[in-house]
Amino acid sequence: MSSKAQNAANALLKYESGQQLVPAKAMTDSGDRTRFSIPEAPWSGAPGREPVIRPDGLITGGAITPSAGNNSVTVAALTAYQAGQLLSVASASVSLVRATSSNTHKISSVTIDDTGALAAVAGTDGTAFSEVRGAAGGPPFIPVGSIELGQVRLTGTAAASVKASEIFTVPGTHTELYDFPIWDENPGKGEITFVVALPAIHTGGTPRRVYAEVYTPIFAPLEKTMDFVPPEIAYSQSSTQVYGGTVGSSSQSLGQGSFTTYLRDGVTDPIIARKGELLWWQFFPHRLRPPSLLVQAILGIARTYPAGDNIKASCTLSADAPAKEVKA
Repeated sequence: MSSKAQNAANALLKYESGQQLVPAKAMTDSGDRTRFSIPEAPWSGAPGREPVIRPDGLITGGAITPSAGNNSVTVAALTAYQAGQLLSVASASVSLVRATSSNTHKISSVTIDDTGALAAVAGTDGTAFSEVRGAAGGPPFIPVGSIELGQVRLTGTAAASVKASEIFTVPGTHTELYDFPIWDENPGKGEITFVVALPAIHTGGTPRRVYAEVYTPIFAPLEKTMDFVPPEIAYSQSSTQVYGGTVGSSSQSLGQGSFTTYLRDGVTDPIIARKGELLWWQFFPHRLRPPSLLVQAILGIARTYPAGDNIKASCTLSADAPAKEVKA
């Protein structure tokens, strides 16, 4: 038995008319140290309301150099993101601990915590240097909530000045920069994906914290609309004749969405003020049922002022991705 086809007489189109701030909050690691998310979604992309992602990490400064005294280094003034907030710290010296046994190799991590306090976290003594966190002669796991600014690798037990060659600050290996590695954002799902996994260098084998400050859209109905067409992928086929047959190829393109809306005067209507903005759009095939289409797109407007008909606008939706089906 075939089901009855439906029309869209009771459809409803909503648009992002405003935004609600979600203050900086910790994102949840999916378990692969690559994908992080928050439940608040989608994220607005309206002007001045774009998502701000702040992994814990160094922003500027923080260079580590040998101090004049023994067993110490100087950390230059720095700025960093900690728990989603900007932290500014003045230059200061940090004391180090050398090995105290026949195991003469020790790695210390120079860190900064949420309060702006600088510290040296000492690793376990070893007979040789290791790249394995927590191993003898390897770098230590650092506390959750601290940032690793660099590592100092010392040999011997006698007090001595630190050499520049004993200081290591390679991003991603010895230093946690807030913008390394880079990430992609998925505002529809409320998540980001780093291009490589964050190092598991914190206590318990965990990655650093990642915070997001976003705005979520406030939707308002756009009444007196018709003929909604969502942005969707279109496929095309072409072929080339060769000896004895043909060779085919296919391609795809993302088409513009569109709809028509009737206006009061085409000047003071709220939707007119949104032209050219990147907004979220939600279309319900039936206004009393949950299934919908959701898409983020730039609004384009072409107004028409006929002498014998209503004022209206032919609107386009230019999106970076096709509309997504939301079933509940």
